[in-house]
Amino acid sequence: MAEYNQTKFDSKSFNPVAFGKYVERIPATKRNELIKSRALRGNQQIRDAFSSQTGTAYATIPMTGRIGGTPLNYDGKTDITAQTTTTYERGVVVVGRAQSWTELDFSTDITGGVDFMDNVAAQVAEYWDAMDQETLLHILNGIFAMTGAKNLEFVNGHTLDITGKTGEDKDGNPLANAGAATLNTAIQKAAGDNKAKFTIAIMHSVVATNLENLNLLAYLKQTDANGVQRDLGLATWNGRVVIIDDSMPVEHVDEVPAAGDTPAVPAYDKYTTYIFGDGAFDYENIGAKVPYEMSRDPKANGGQDTLYSRQRKVFAPYGISWTRKSQVSLSPTDVELENGANWTLVHNGESGAKAEYIDHKAIPIARIISKG
Repeated sequence: MAEYNQTKFDSKSFNPVAFGKYVERIPATKRNELIKSRALRGNQQIRDAFSSQTGTAYATIPMTGRIGGTPLNYDGKTDITAQTTTTYERGVVVVGRAQSWTELDFSTDITGGVDFMDNVAAQVAEYWDAMDQETLLHILNGIFAMTGAKNLEFVNGHTLDITGKTGEDKDGNPLANAGAATLNTAIQKAAGDNKAKFTIAIMHSVVATNLENLNLLAYLKQTDANGVQRDLGLATWNGRVVIIDDSMPVEHVDEVPAAGDTPAVPAYDKYTTYIFGDGAFDYENIGAKVPYEMSRDPKANGGQDTLYSRQRKVFAPYGISWTRKSQVSLSPTDVELENGANWTLVHNGESGAKAEYIDHKAIPIARIISKG
């Protein structure tokens, strides 16, 4: 019998604890930049709610309201009537995902002499990093698909759509493209005087290239040990860190033929850029009972080993609650995450005149829709 060693997927010698530590050591670029920007932050209440692996997959987290009321006249005659704060209810859900790979998927890399742990851990870490960002995009599609009067205050107030703009600015740049004033306008529309809270933007390379051509992106640089200055691949736009990623939403709009006196509208693409601020999402890695394990099948394909990976994570947008109105199993699917009916602004649980909602301007999430 052939002898297996650590350069193979060897289910006998595989150490899931050590492998998990290797994965955690691999830089997860996109998620790490979000965390460094403080757009993702931990939430101990959420972690405590899901601390048991056999516990719930959904929890209601209380959010305390802010004090308010109009000051009373202090004149020695007017009674001082006390105000009370409102307690809001916020639903959060654990998103569980799993995947597996066989030895053959990595055979070329492994037989090239690359260390098993570093090689496979790097690929698994990059895979889950990409999947986490996909989950965030599904959630964003969902919250911007919310309906209802109060929810639409957020959807409309936190969306700057400039695709309908026509003409050019004084420098000849299309007004429908992102430009010098676009970011500032978008975050002011979303948060008013709280706009300074926004710290990071994620955009398609087409939008980034347009901004580069306008000299509006400044790339961060680092000097290496040899004194050579290099670009880090990260830029800033109006002081906000920019992540360039072609997984950002792109929607193709077909040409509209001319009709009567109305001229034709050429086909174009709509690009969505997201801007986040401090605490845009509460993020907790809840974990699975067995996050990594190996399985040996000596019969299939003459013998193969399979790596299984599982994760359970919470990405909870601040000020927005998961309703579970359309959720079939204990973990929401991507389609369910994109369903606007599953999301609502955090409120006090009352209906009608007694219902009180969080101020949407406190939510540090916004989007820009442009032609480039």
